[in-house]
Amino acid sequence: MALNQVENQVQNKRVVVIVGGVGGVKLALGLQMILPPEQLTVIVNTGDDFWHYGLRVCPDIDTVLYTLGGRVDPVNGWGLTDDTHIVLGALREYGEEGWFGLGDKDIATHMLRTHLLREGHTLTQVIAYLAKQQGVRPTVLPMTNDPVATIVDTEEYGELGFQTYFVRYRWQPTVRGLRYEGAEQATLSPEVSQAIEQADMILFGPSNPWMSIAPIMAVPGMRDALLARDVPRVAVTPIVGGQALKGPAAKLMAELGYDVSAAHVAEYYGPLITGFVYDKSDPHISLPGLSTIAFDTIMRVDADKERLAREIVHWVEGYNE
Repeated sequence: MALNQVENQVQNKRVVVIVGGVGGVKLALGLQMILPPEQLTVIVNTGDDFWHYGLRVCPDIDTVLYTLGGRVDPVNGWGLTDDTHIVLGALREYGEEGWFGLGDKDIATHMLRTHLLREGHTLTQVIAYLAKQQGVRPTVLPMTNDPVATIVDTEEYGELGFQTYFVRYRWQPTVRGLRYEGAEQATLSPEVSQAIEQADMILFGPSNPWMSIAPIMAVPGMRDALLARDVPRVAVTPIVGGQALKGPAAKLMAELGYDVSAAHVAEYYGPLITGFVYDKSDPHISLPGLSTIAFDTIMRVDADKERLAREIVHWVEGYNE
């Protein structure tokens, strides 16, 4: 069986995967399919968290929880399957724009999270509870318990909160720069520190490096903690054939003056990674001190996610011997 094969390959080693939302969680789901849950930890971006109608919304974390719990809307890749939008419709009847499309069951998640946070629980504790209630067995950790906000500087509107840029304006404004508000004051949680310290393999999912991974790396101590680990640290490209598989990564790279290529993504990660996975349709990537390999990185269905996760784990174990 595939699970037994991978269990034998990794020999009970602990895997940490660092992700954003819809793109990165595909790899996390593939890893969940092939690894025992106690061996997998998912560290998730919270830079796109925000307050909306008094509720604390954590889009990337919820996408990870809904996906790993088998509840995600399969069409969108976010939100809950078979959700309704009665509350959103009622808000619009009041004359509200209703630009952030929260489903009714999704709102229950935000209500409970907000309630628990206001009771004094940390975000890590709240997410652990929500994960347990949804049957999510791997460990899912927010990047920090402290508020960090990705701020997008645009030509048309100046600075925008991430969700305003991404959802309200459908990521069409031209980006001049990014900053991560609150990151300098944030701290690593004990749970994140321990997960990294105990990891035998660290993977970066095919998430947007600037909008999903960079906020995580902006938390003081995160980069140093990763660099201190003498274990394979491998990133998976979100760029295939000069295009993003999901979202604004390619558009953002062009607007910031970067070459839109998997090779530049590898260069961007720099010393954070020891290995890089790019798509087999792209030219060979060779960078000093970096192990690279080409796989079919496009994950359309669950079988693709399981296959790619297995290929990556096997390859990493092979080059690390």
